[in-house]
Amino acid sequence: MTTPPVLGSDRLELGEGIRWTDGRTVLTDILTGRLLALPDGPDEPLEQITQLPCPLGAVAPVEGRPGHWIAAAGTGICHIDPAGGRVDWIGRPEDDSRVPMRMNDGVADPHGRFWAGSMAYEATENAGSLYRLDRDGHVTRVLQDITIPNGPAFNADGTVMYLADSARGVIRRYPVDPVTSDPGAPEPFVALTSGSPDGMTTDIEGCLWTAVWGAGQVHRYRPDGSLDRVVELPAGQPAGLCLGGPDGRTLLVTSARIGLPDPGPLDGAVLAVRVDVPGTPAAPYRPANSSASAPPDRADTL
Repeated sequence: MTTPPVLGSDRLELGEGIRWTDGRTVLTDILTGRLLALPDGPDEPLEQITQLPCPLGAVAPVEGRPGHWIAAAGTGICHIDPAGGRVDWIGRPEDDSRVPMRMNDGVADPHGRFWAGSMAYEATENAGSLYRLDRDGHVTRVLQDITIPNGPAFNADGTVMYLADSARGVIRRYPVDPVTSDPGAPEPFVALTSGSPDGMTTDIEGCLWTAVWGAGQVHRYRPDGSLDRVVELPAGQPAGLCLGGPDGRTLLVTSARIGLPDPGPLDGAVLAVRVDVPGTPAAPYRPANSSASAPPDRADTL
C-alpha cells in the first residue's frame, strides 16, 4: 500500500467533521472541542480556529457571515463567532436525556438547513437521534432510536439523504420531502460485514463515499448500492471525510487514535488521496434572515 500524503503534523484523538469551505479545509477533534484548519505545509501543526468547553462534532459555514459557524456541539446546536469568542446556543435537546449524551456528526443540506445526530457517550442502544435546524432557527427531532448516527450526506438536490448507524454497520437511504424537508421511510442501502460506516459525502456522479472505522478503508458506492472502489489507508480508524481541494478531487480523511492500545504512527492523522470524480464544497447554513448575527435562541422549544 502506498502511503498517501499526510496533512499537518498533528495526531488527533477523534478527528471528524472535515469540510472543504471557502478555499480551505476545517475539521474537528470531537472530545477536545477544537475546530481546526489544515496548515499550508505538511509538517506544520493544525491551526486552531476556536475551542469549545464541550465536545464539537461538526460545523457548517453560515452564508453571508464569513468566519461564523453552525455547530453540532455539546448536547445540541449552536452558533459560533470565533472572532468575538461567542457561542450562542440555538437548542440543547439532549440536556435532559436519560443517559449522558453528546452531538456527533452534522452537515448542511443543499437547501441551507443543518442536520446533526446525537449519541450516548457509552453508545447506549437506540439512545441517539437526528435533529434538523431549519432556516428560521427552529430545531426539530426528525429521527430517533439510532445508536451512533453518522453523516448525513445528501444528493445534489437534497431530496435523498444517507444516514449511517455505525453501531449496526448499516447505511440507510431516506427520501426527503422537498416542501416539508421531512425524511420519509428508509430503505437499506449498505450493510457492512467488516468495520463500521462513519463520515460520509457524495460526489458529482451521485456516488456515496464513507469512511470505514476499524477497517482502515474508505468505500465508494454507486447509487444502486454496489461497491465501486476501496481505498486502503494506513490508519485503522478513519472517521470523517470530504472531497475538496481547488478541483474537488482530493479525498480528505480524518482518523482517530482513541481506544487503540498501541496507535500506529499515522493513527489520528489527516490523509489525502487523489480521486477522479470531484465533489463540491460544503453547503452553508442559510438563515432566513441573512442580516441577523445568529439564528434566534430556541433552546426552550424542545
